[in-house]
Amino acid sequence: MAAASSPLPCCLLVVAAAMMLCTLQGAGAVTRQYQFDVQTTSVTRLCSTKSVVTVNGQYPGPTLFAREGDHVEVNVVNHSPYNMSIHWHGIRQLRSGWADGPSYITQCPIQPGASYVYKFTVTGQRGTLWWHAHISWLRATVHGPIVILPPAGVGYPFPAPNEEVPVMFGEWWTNDTEAVISQALQTGGGPNISDAYTINGLPGPLYNCSAQDTFKLKVKPGKTYMLRLINAALNDELFFSIANHTLTVVDVDAVYVKPFTVETLIIAPGQTSNVLLTAKPTYPGASYYMLARPYTTTQGTFDNTTVAGVLEYEDPCPTGGRKSVPIFAPTLPQINDTNAVSNFTAKLRSLASAEYPAAVPQVVDHRFFFTVGLGTHPCAVNGTCQGPNGSRFAASINNISFVLPTTALLQSHFTGKSNGVYASNFPYYPLQPFNYTGTPPNNTNVMNGTKVLVLPYGANVELVMQDTSILGAESHPLHLHGFNFFVVGQGFGNFDAFNDPAKFNLVDPVERNTVGVPAGGWVAIRFYADNPGVWFMHCHLEVHMSWGLKMAWLVQDGSRPDQKLPPPPLDLPKC
Repeated sequence: MAAASSPLPCCLLVVAAAMMLCTLQGAGAVTRQYQFDVQTTSVTRLCSTKSVVTVNGQYPGPTLFAREGDHVEVNVVNHSPYNMSIHWHGIRQLRSGWADGPSYITQCPIQPGASYVYKFTVTGQRGTLWWHAHISWLRATVHGPIVILPPAGVGYPFPAPNEEVPVMFGEWWTNDTEAVISQALQTGGGPNISDAYTINGLPGPLYNCSAQDTFKLKVKPGKTYMLRLINAALNDELFFSIANHTLTVVDVDAVYVKPFTVETLIIAPGQTSNVLLTAKPTYPGASYYMLARPYTTTQGTFDNTTVAGVLEYEDPCPTGGRKSVPIFAPTLPQINDTNAVSNFTAKLRSLASAEYPAAVPQVVDHRFFFTVGLGTHPCAVNGTCQGPNGSRFAASINNISFVLPTTALLQSHFTGKSNGVYASNFPYYPLQPFNYTGTPPNNTNVMNGTKVLVLPYGANVELVMQDTSILGAESHPLHLHGFNFFVVGQGFGNFDAFNDPAKFNLVDPVERNTVGVPAGGWVAIRFYADNPGVWFMHCHLEVHMSWGLKMAWLVQDGSRPDQKLPPPPLDLPKC
């Protein structure tokens, strides 16, 4: 792996993490500064070379390390030919919404040749998050891990691992991803599917011409490894398993959970999870595939391939003349195994300890009900479109397909100049109720709009998100910027407002920033609106976001100075 674009091998990833851990030892909260040079880089995968956008010439990009409580400053300089913005996925951004990153929501993009310094403080979070481009489909290659360590002197609430390794799942197209989504939006049809999945940028031996591009995790018998899993794929939830080994889940979305052990886990785009892998006590004389492949119930096409990494044991007798060892593969669930997904998510519970309590809102001030799913736009008169029945694919929340403005929502809100930019009348519930998971209505068209939902500061919010069967029931990983939320309930079929709330878990529900709305089902979340600003909420399947499955919350200022959004920084990019 000598090419400049190749990721660090596992041993160097671990060494780099160990070196950074040493540099973070013993320090109180400090300011950590990073330089991100966005540039085009030639990368070869599947025997094909193309120019991709990267940070610092690395694919995946560099790891951002910090401790809980640290202040972080990242100087992003855009040397690429594309507009650019970076989102720090899962960072709360308390009163620092100007640094959140989604283009045309909290900022105008950084134009070619320009720069912007993202400044934020890591407050009350520790674990694994990640950063990625938040404009068009550029996050396909512009992404990297965020490793947040506990404060100095504070340990993990589980046995400390011997080593920690980031494991980032990705999705690779041989063609230019910007051309892929551009063509899809022109034709109204589905985009061309990816050619491979990757682990830390590498497709692995199950793909043509890729045996040399395989992620290898080298382990020692008896040692424990914490894998910091991140799903950075554009359009696919993934099952993940390691042959003949179990994984103990200790954290999701940078929040500790009650540990539980599984053979296979599910991770949606946008989600992260820390899992403990304990190596076998003695050298097993074998290697083991680490496999990931998609979970989907879509009626459309998708990348039905499998990425493999290899778990290799350190051989105690490397000179013993052993030429090769057998390699074992795990058995993954069927591609559409929704039961496997719901069985896994049902195990997720907050730690809810004295040190790490679950501050679930017990009283609700505002209740909302959102439908999420696909739909259509009519084709232009005399046009030819490749969506369902000659229409164009669309996606919506409460039947509104969100249209990005040409100036940033947050700036428009802060300056009081919202006219012509956005409306504040996003519906609290579907204006035309129907049998959401039953036979779809004849009219599948959705409306366009740039609408926000306004919340007073300090509101306790309950939101039920209901999947629809329009164009087929699908799981939608919904990501909320600026907040964590508690997943208090979920189920299949249509949400029953009279009977389902009685089953909500208000004691130790899992706390996340990205949750899967179950295929043909619903999920209920609660959060406390303590962060003034404009906060994006969207499906983290990039194709659905491109089609409009997104909206924004506007949280008003509170009465005290520490409850108000500060003015924008002087270097905030202009549209």
